[in-house]
Amino acid sequence: MDPVDLDLVALRVLAMVGDGHSLTEAARRLGVTQQAVSARVKKLEARLGVTLVARGAQRARLTDTGVLVAGWAGELLASADRVATSLATLRGDAESRLTVAASLTIAEHLMPRWLRAMRQETGRGEPPEVRLVAANSTEVVERVREGRADLGFVETPEPVRDVEYRIIGSDDLAVVVAPGHPWARRRGPITARGLASTPLVLREPGSGTRSAFEYALGALPEPLAPVAPAAELPTAAGIRLTAIEEGLPAVVSRRAVEEDLDGGRLVEVPVSGVRLTRPLAVIWAEGTRLSRAAEELLRHVLAGPPG
Repeated sequence: MDPVDLDLVALRVLAMVGDGHSLTEAARRLGVTQQAVSARVKKLEARLGVTLVARGAQRARLTDTGVLVAGWAGELLASADRVATSLATLRGDAESRLTVAASLTIAEHLMPRWLRAMRQETGRGEPPEVRLVAANSTEVVERVREGRADLGFVETPEPVRDVEYRIIGSDDLAVVVAPGHPWARRRGPITARGLASTPLVLREPGSGTRSAFEYALGALPEPLAPVAPAAELPTAAGIRLTAIEEGLPAVVSRRAVEEDLDGGRLVEVPVSGVRLTRPLAVIWAEGTRLSRAAEELLRHVLAGPPG
């Protein structure tokens, strides 16, 4: 008999009968009917060619062969229980752990608020353990597609293919300069063409900020392509410092420079002829059932628009 054909339920019934339980009690403990229990034991007896259970008028009991088989099965059943417990623990760990990849603007300015709200909510047990990876939008998409992140948050101007995609809000880009820059004293806005023809401080290719800026210019009735940037930096913090200290005009998320604008360290330059905004979206792998932790975070994300 092939070991893979062993019926663990039937063997468990033998163990219960050997411990003094009736077939009815065994069925109740296993959550099945007595008829189903009897049928599985009979099937095992037929496959082995021996009688394992003597069915009397008062109570079933194991035959001598049944006692022998139940003894042999004890170690197998104990191993099966250990595996089941381990698998349940593994699933529980997976349900309570969450890897999130987020573009830098979302990771810095929105994710802390969502995580704080999730952790502060009472009456829902222990909060999930969240591992946050900050990256540009292109890398976030790749992490989600490759299964290295359960949820991703991106700022790309167009929907991402081959993933589940849901818009959760929007983000405005700002053209900023130091107070001493000539643009800070302009009487009117700078045009889209003037913006495209000026070397700017920008995020690196693949970032949501860079993609949104180039997409906005390229989507105009008369598409524009920006000239080579004055500098490419991987963080909004680097961009704002470069704009402040080196006096170069920059394009950055308004969220990242709100304190600098309020404090007078930077000045926002009005722009005409182009709308510099982008959607914020959450993504996850196609066909994936979200874990409890992912659903919990997503619930807080969707509770209100990003502020």
